Amino acid sequence: MIATILRGRTLTFTARPQGRDDAGSYRYEEQGAILIVDGRIAASGRHDQVSEKAPADARVIDHGDKLLLPGFIDPHIHFPQVGIVASYAANLLEWLNTFTFVEEQRFSDAAYGARIAEQFFDHLLRHGTTTASAFCSVHPASVDAYFTEAAKRNLLMIGGKVMMDRNAPEALTDTPEKAYSETRDAIERWHGKGRALVAITPRFAITSTPQQMEVAGTLAREYPDLHIQTHLSENDAEIALTMDLYPEARDYTDVYGRYGLLGPKTLLGHAIHLSDREIGAIVEAGAIAVHCPTSNLFLGSGLFDLARLDRQQVRVAIATDIGGGTSYSMLRTLDEAYKIQQLQKNRLSPIESFWWATRGNAEALGLVERIGTLEPGSDADIIVLDRSATPAMASRDRDDLSLEEELFLLQTMGDDRAVAEVYVAGEASHPDRAP
Repeated sequence: MIATILRGRTLTFTARPQGRDDAGSYRYEEQGAILIVDGRIAASGRHDQVSEKAPADARVIDHGDKLLLPGFIDPHIHFPQVGIVASYAANLLEWLNTFTFVEEQRFSDAAYGARIAEQFFDHLLRHGTTTASAFCSVHPASVDAYFTEAAKRNLLMIGGKVMMDRNAPEALTDTPEKAYSETRDAIERWHGKGRALVAITPRFAITSTPQQMEVAGTLAREYPDLHIQTHLSENDAEIALTMDLYPEARDYTDVYGRYGLLGPKTLLGHAIHLSDREIGAIVEAGAIAVHCPTSNLFLGSGLFDLARLDRQQVRVAIATDIGGGTSYSMLRTLDEAYKIQQLQKNRLSPIESFWWATRGNAEALGLVERIGTLEPGSDADIIVLDRSATPAMASRDRDDLSLEEELFLLQTMGDDRAVAEVYVAGEASHPDRAP
């Protein structure tokens, strides 16, 4: 048995905050500790109480007054787009055709995919992200590169081979038959092995024929425990083209509904421009709208109406959407989400933001029993945040900062430099820190 006690200030959420003053939605300890035994959290809370539960030979790592909380979770990101972040384009479709599809063709080379996978997971860990749901490329080799590197680091990761059989370069297209067989192969090779989870991944309606959507639906019926990830209503031109390609559908959301792809494990990236009927269909299916704020601003796609979706009880997650997104940091992502809501007269509390990036995203993924909290039995994926990580942050820091003020400081001024350490299944895993 390997036992470790992490000391510091601890924060974990028990429910979604219902307002700025909802102290009952989280547990915060000034003199806190987390007991880790064999990669799982055995206890968390007050240091004196946690220490009583620890074996006598437990090692102690003291993080002083830094903040310990569950690792960030990113439920929408593109592994093959590491090399095209910050590519200059006017809108989504131009960006896809000019940069994305060109870069993704390189992932037919297994060696290239392996090299980018190493960089990708270094970037995530530097920014405190310990779980993500990623789109790979159309190539099975990209899926192998992704999960092989994740397994080396013992990371809980979701990923899937992109299905794409039209409206893309020939080198990036498959067929309905290949999409089905190669996804099944990935499931058999990776799903449930270690901490790997495979997702059914039709890129979006524009790049899949009805025949391919049908096989995606077949996979969803055959493997009902798998996540489904795709894109929805990101851009006006995308929506118009989708309706031209699927004239029988009532709307964009109905395309996925018709093929059995809407359900409680469906992750709908962006979901900005939705009708009332579409919102109702998403609620009825229990699907998740995934907000991607830095991407939506960068590509000029639109403003996510969180208040409207909340009123209608849509399940919502938040993500970076690298490489349309402009930062791997969930802190930067929360900051841009705050600004988008400010523009819509919807004040977003940092208490709720940090719930969103941890327990909230874990709930959206259906993984809250494993990740996203400091509850006993959870995997010990933990990050350590430093509110004085940069000189500018230190100038803003004060001894009398409230928890709300500290979280707001971290999300407004923080980035990868604010991530002092990352623990994956209880092991120190920051790529730039010596263990």
